[in-house]
Amino acid sequence: MADPDKFRFSIDRGGTFTDIYAETPKGPKVLKLLSDNPDHYPDAPLEGIRRIIREVSGRKTGDIPPDSIEWIRMGTTVATNALLERKGARTALIITKGFGDLLQIGKQNRPCIFDLKIIKPEPLYEAVVEINERVHPVQELTNTIPPQPNVNILRSPDRETVRHQLQALHQRGIESLAIALMHAHIFPGHELLVAQEAVKLGFQYISLSSEVMPRARLVDRGHTTCLDAYLNPHIQYYLKSFREGFGGQEPDLFVMQSDGGLVDADSFTGSRAILSGPAGGVVGYAQTTVRGGAPVIGFDMGGTSTDVSRFDGNYEWQFERETQGIPNSVPQLNIHTVAAGGGSRLLFENGMFQVGPSSSGAWPGPACYRNGGPLSLTDANLVLGRLVPEHFPSLFGENEDQPLSAAAAKKAFAGLMQRIHPLTELKQSMEEVAYGYIEVANENMVRAIREITASRGHDARDHILSCFGGAGGQHACAIARALGISRIFISRFAGVLSAYGMGLADVAVDKEEPVPLQKETDLQQRLQVLAEKAVAELKRKGNFTLKVQRYQNMRYGGSDTTLMVKESADEEFTESFRKMHHREFGF
Repeated sequence: MADPDKFRFSIDRGGTFTDIYAETPKGPKVLKLLSDNPDHYPDAPLEGIRRIIREVSGRKTGDIPPDSIEWIRMGTTVATNALLERKGARTALIITKGFGDLLQIGKQNRPCIFDLKIIKPEPLYEAVVEINERVHPVQELTNTIPPQPNVNILRSPDRETVRHQLQALHQRGIESLAIALMHAHIFPGHELLVAQEAVKLGFQYISLSSEVMPRARLVDRGHTTCLDAYLNPHIQYYLKSFREGFGGQEPDLFVMQSDGGLVDADSFTGSRAILSGPAGGVVGYAQTTVRGGAPVIGFDMGGTSTDVSRFDGNYEWQFERETQGIPNSVPQLNIHTVAAGGGSRLLFENGMFQVGPSSSGAWPGPACYRNGGPLSLTDANLVLGRLVPEHFPSLFGENEDQPLSAAAAKKAFAGLMQRIHPLTELKQSMEEVAYGYIEVANENMVRAIREITASRGHDARDHILSCFGGAGGQHACAIARALGISRIFISRFAGVLSAYGMGLADVAVDKEEPVPLQKETDLQQRLQVLAEKAVAELKRKGNFTLKVQRYQNMRYGGSDTTLMVKESADEEFTESFRKMHHREFGF
């Protein structure tokens, strides 16, 4: 039961704005701050908490009283930004001898099949250590409950040799280790041995593939573990600095994962943090949209990008996703992102209007932010009268107290038109040019929505468009018209719905293990054991109302495509899988 005398904060730390929804002793409060504003505050979430408590309690001091806060729930782009900017930790890959170049070889995918010059992304690790170990899996299962695969240990790693190999990495300045050994998903013993030696040498950040992704496929497991190790130090450093803002007496802090579940801050890891912010938005619209039985398309247009997703009574997850060419194979909500947000820059390249992918960011922001920023999509909406400065927060200018500047936006457009007119010989008005850029952005977002609907066997016209995000309302009608959608739902908290969703999300624990083809009764036994482990872990974290959901990630024999199937009271897993497969693939 919530304490009416305490504060509860739900925070979305986005790329441009930090949104805060707070439940306070005097009712709900909403606040927006620029995420990056070093001249005025070091950390936006802490500053937002400080301002709301000061406003409600009338405190004059800037200190935050931790005993007045019941909990904080936060989604953050810290991990995403660290990956995009390649500012993660110095990482080493620890892998079975003979496979040191496996992740660089990868799967030989060619994203752009006609490119003559293939540019592969640089690996996240800067060093590779090959461990002289090998196990051989045996197909027969043990008679234990749950049954476990047998393995033949062909070669065990020598501790002394491992110690010397890791010592060399430590002296080199490596901060984080990604340990991914052959068949570790069914026999993690050798990974644990290496981790023990690493701890003795003083390594603080160690990611084991048997824990990060306990599934077959060493390439996927290795990439995901490297991503985890690369981002973990950066995430933990940010969370530590955030906690220090409370003077050592920390309130309960939960962080949103990419799968839409909250975990305590100590359990938050890099591989599950990429969609931390957008996941809050999915939970927000899923829990608040008045559906009437119809499925919903979530349209979250923020300052840097637009996230689209779909909800039909159940969350849709995916298990294979690439970010900047780096594969990640942990459970993630199926969110499709396009670089079209309010801060997307308006460019004229090769005789064409181009929106993004580069962004003006929180600082300096669009031209109308009064910070000398570049022309952006927000400026186009302002010029067209779709933004009313009087209804927009006065956060801009040198002292952060000015409204949006329509004059600055028009001045930037006038400069762009001086470039466009001589090249095109078209005498368009400023409003026509601005509208042209709006149409380009809309087409990019419509294409993204078709990716999650038509390409997966769903008719967009049957859906409700749930529109939120700081810029969503400016484009919702045009998007719905292009897709043939007749109903739009806009929440009263649309501008901060991702933050609001953090407060509605569940604290979650997920457990998984690989299983070869077995009888349905055997699978039920193994699912029950996993459920008991998850329940026990949640009980240790707090006094929660518990609910268990059971899934199987299934595929046909000989196929490489897996589908996540939720347990149903009406039919068996196999029948649900057949229906889902037929809907998506037609056979």
